Amino acid sequence: MKVKLIFFLLFAFIIRMNAEPLEEMEYILRFGFIKGGKATLIAENEKINKKPSIHYRMRGRTTGIVDKIYEVNDVYESWVDPETYLPIKSVRNVKEQRYRFYDEVTYDHKNDSLFSQKSGRLKVPDKVNDLVSVFFYIRQNQYFEDLLAGKRVQIPVYHGDDLFMMELEYIGIENIDTKIGRKQCYVVSPKVPKGKLLKGSNDLKIYITKDKNRLPIYAEFELVLGSLKCELNSYKIDGVNQMVEE
Repeated sequence: MKVKLIFFLLFAFIIRMNAEPLEEMEYILRFGFIKGGKATLIAENEKINKKPSIHYRMRGRTTGIVDKIYEVNDVYESWVDPETYLPIKSVRNVKEQRYRFYDEVTYDHKNDSLFSQKSGRLKVPDKVNDLVSVFFYIRQNQYFEDLLAGKRVQIPVYHGDDLFMMELEYIGIENIDTKIGRKQCYVVSPKVPKGKLLKGSNDLKIYITKDKNRLPIYAEFELVLGSLKCELNSYKIDGVNQMVEE
């Protein structure tokens, strides 16, 4: 099956990351009752071209029986300007069975353009993001509060030679059982571009704890081929476990 939606989902979890300390998150993917994959996300401060940046690195890979059927080992990276929260550079390194895709993209926000190793130089809209940086950008620019107020947020995103408008919608508040107890959560629905595998436009849901941490703790979406769930399994700051039941 195509796994692009899995990574799209996991990038949405970057809403929480602030990258002041070293943050590490690990998610478990389940296809129905089958544990089928794992994703890790690391955020840390790092210099790029001798300038400070926030470096996100996300690795998603299949495990167990799913890995034998459809092997996946994908890495996505983004370096973000800590002042503007816009991407400086992004890397996409995809390995899915025999399929391979690698591209590096650098961003020139002053001239509303980018340079892709695959496609060359392209003109893009103002404040364009990559698929990793976009949710961090939304959080730092207080778009999340606009979501809670009922506004829909739209931001241009460049990903895999495609340019589209990323749109998010606030669904409401739900109580869910998690690894660290029952939590009251905000529910946010990113809108996936047409041609993906969702059954409907509201079938991707991300659950963010309704507390000061706003921890992205759970997600689910309905594929045409079945249900996929994503659960936060581990969250560490500077190596210290933060997953403590209240």
